[in-house]
Amino acid sequence: MVGRRKRGLTRAVRTTKVRRTFGADRDSMPKTTRAPARAWQRMLSGRRLDLLDPSPLDVEIEDIAHGLARVARWNGQTVGPHAFSVAQHALTVDAVCQKIAPGLGPAERLAVLLHDAPEYVIGDMISPFKAVIGEDYKAVEARLLAAIHQRFGLPAVLPEKLARLIKSADRVAAFHEATQLAGFRTAEAVREFGRPAVGAADLPLRPWPTATAEHRFLARFNALSRQMAARGGPAIGRN
Repeated sequence: MVGRRKRGLTRAVRTTKVRRTFGADRDSMPKTTRAPARAWQRMLSGRRLDLLDPSPLDVEIEDIAHGLARVARWNGQTVGPHAFSVAQHALTVDAVCQKIAPGLGPAERLAVLLHDAPEYVIGDMISPFKAVIGEDYKAVEARLLAAIHQRFGLPAVLPEKLARLIKSADRVAAFHEATQLAGFRTAEAVREFGRPAVGAADLPLRPWPTATAEHRFLARFNALSRQMAARGGPAIGRN
């Protein structure tokens, strides 16, 4: 019995030494550091847009139009053979603004058209999910929108009066999209978006094919850009 215990003790000591030696070798090995996660998006134009620190120089309107025409509003839960794209939504909000604020200049209208432009890289998240994610999403969205504004000669941050107008028009468009396309009852839409200031007549609410949405978004951008140039550049007042 004594001999067995000694042999067992010897094995235990050897095992402990091996474990200690292996642990010491492992601790002495050089530490490997993980490469930082990629935070940029490659565009079809060849640009690489840093989502965390976006540069206006990496923003191209063709990339924006291409992306927004392929991002579905309402997570794609709309009637019809085509998704209702963010590009078409932008033009709907523009049409609402023409009704409720017909005196806007081309620079203000361009700001309206681009109000959801960051979604060409971060997608269109429904409002309940944005609320869950919180301030991080809003911060990324705000930096992207500031870079987009600067790329096209607009203030990085819009005057408060114009921002409120865009928000109001956005809610009007959302109400009509919800009731015409996304299956909301009128009372439900009123609770979510408020009662709309203008009706749905003449608003572009029939979903377009992707190529049509992209083409019309670009055409509106180019028309506003020409009007801005004819007036000598942007003219958005301060709040």
